[in-house]
Amino acid sequence: MIKVLSLFDGISAGRLALERAGIQVSSYYKAEIDKFANKVSETHYMYDLNFGDVTKWREWDLDWSTIDLLIGGFPCQAFSFAGNQKGFEDSRGALFFSYLEILNHIKSFNPNIKFLAENVKMKKEYLDIISSYLGVEPLFINSAVVSAQNRQRFYWCNWEVTPLPDNDVRVEYIIEDMPEGASEVRCGAYRGRYLVNGVRQDGKMLTAGLTTQRLEVRKDFKTNCLTTVQKDNVLVFSHANNIISTRYLTVTECARLQGFPDDWCNVISKSQTLKAYGNSWTIDVIAHLFKNMIEK
Repeated sequence: MIKVLSLFDGISAGRLALERAGIQVSSYYKAEIDKFANKVSETHYMYDLNFGDVTKWREWDLDWSTIDLLIGGFPCQAFSFAGNQKGFEDSRGALFFSYLEILNHIKSFNPNIKFLAENVKMKKEYLDIISSYLGVEPLFINSAVVSAQNRQRFYWCNWEVTPLPDNDVRVEYIIEDMPEGASEVRCGAYRGRYLVNGVRQDGKMLTAGLTTQRLEVRKDFKTNCLTTVQKDNVLVFSHANNIISTRYLTVTECARLQGFPDDWCNVISKSQTLKAYGNSWTIDVIAHLFKNMIEK
């Protein structure tokens, strides 16, 4: 049995992944400030101790020498190509150093501490800095090998990891229902916005202010990467005579894409559930990493 400290714990994806990997946990300590994420975690693991703000780690009443595994996906918004890319100059990006401080503090008691860190695809300069501080090279894994979601992430851990076998999971395997008459399902996104010409009621041309959206359809039978908003996650159904219909992913489908049980977040609202899954880990990817930790 191991003792775990999970930073930026979210909805306790790390805890669930440990269970799926068959690893027994004697104590699971966490740090999470989002009240909705905590509500979900407390529903499933009511006895796990939450320390809250990671920046206040020096105040925690914790026997650091007993920690066997440190895990955490520090906030990605500062590094993501979809964000401002300010990196460590962004207060969220700077939280990486809280993770690093805690890791080094535990190492002073336990030099053999195992650790796992995760984040998004980012500029090479940021990637190299993080790798240099952690002292290991990152693994690049796309969740698409074990789920129907295209989710590209970097993982830093201090043990060897074998490649994940491709399970060939497609969108059609995780959807709740197929519209009547539909023959195929793919995923799309309302990506492009562009100006179009229009005519006002007075007969004059309108050349600005009216926008439309262009539907881009994936051809690999995977969804786009889940985000905290989900606006770009559209299911596209093919019907006869070249007719298509669309709808957004449901919260249940989002749970399945990340490898959670269907009802994992049923104690919070839909909007908060979408945010929680978008911020979380793909369970089966993390479980694979943990299995390798034990085996190696």
